[in-house]
Amino acid sequence: MFAAAGSAVAQETEERVVDEVIAQVNDGVITLSRVKREMKSLVEAGVEQGKTREAAEQELSGKKGELIASLINEELILQRGKELNIDREVDQSVNQRFLQVMEQNKLKTLDALFAEMRKNNVDPDEIREMWRRQITREFVIQQDVQRKVYWEATPRELQEYFNKNKERFSKPETVTLSEIFLGFAGRSEGSVRQRATDIVQQLRGGADFLKLVAETSDRPNAAASGGKLEEYDVKELDEKFAKAIAGKKVGEYTDPIEIDQIGVVILKIDARSAASNESRFDENAVRLAMMQEKLPEANKKFYAKLREEAYIKINDSYRPEVAPILFAEERSNTKSDNQ
Repeated sequence: MFAAAGSAVAQETEERVVDEVIAQVNDGVITLSRVKREMKSLVEAGVEQGKTREAAEQELSGKKGELIASLINEELILQRGKELNIDREVDQSVNQRFLQVMEQNKLKTLDALFAEMRKNNVDPDEIREMWRRQITREFVIQQDVQRKVYWEATPRELQEYFNKNKERFSKPETVTLSEIFLGFAGRSEGSVRQRATDIVQQLRGGADFLKLVAETSDRPNAAASGGKLEEYDVKELDEKFAKAIAGKKVGEYTDPIEIDQIGVVILKIDARSAASNESRFDENAVRLAMMQEKLPEANKKFYAKLREEAYIKINDSYRPEVAPILFAEERSNTKSDNQ
């Protein structure tokens, strides 16, 4: 009886600790339970990438303050999303993602998709919430930061930037690609990886690419499109894709390329175009180039402004490891002002 009572007290104490408020952010709160869920998710992601659980946990052990600071910034972004009244657009984007996954897995209803996800220990509600947060961040940053930075340059500034960086606006090396995509949703990731390896072997053995696209690709309307993608600037490709196609000739195939938590893609090289030294003025390209240079600083200022206008109270137990990271930009600016 005493042992049971001791266990109950321990559980009750644990619950109080798990639900401890680490920070209040305006009307929202960051709790210890939320931090633990995020850390667990990051550990699982590390394990999926091939790390041992011990190594993944060790990597995160000294980053709790950084994670809490990140969650506070995220909470500010989500609150800003509510102010912008973008819930409808966010929900539409989330629903569209579920529909795409449903079609990729050749399922007829969302209920069937959710059932398959639960069979594979994937909670649809958790995925929905994760996507809502991600898309809200994208919408807010796009509207409050990227759009303003994109349009702020005057015609004179655009021309001056082009004249100083003409080499950046010469014709780049381009590549045209087709794909076979295999999604993880509703399946064992190991089986998807093995299937992708088998498909590459078939293709390199002379199998019909269009036939395999129609039979195996999880993209909507893959059979009709033949897996065709766009023409891409090689320098702008994600590193994993650029590395995979490096040295590949027209008609050749890449090894399977894993897209984190989404699936595996096999690329076919349809065409390549060599770079040229000839430069030409393209307003959109120049604005995009200028925006990319300015975004890191613009994002820092945006987050600093959100924090400056917000009520943020950090639990005294966590302040020493969180505040120096969270308010690093503000302290840097203050130091600069005093010099």
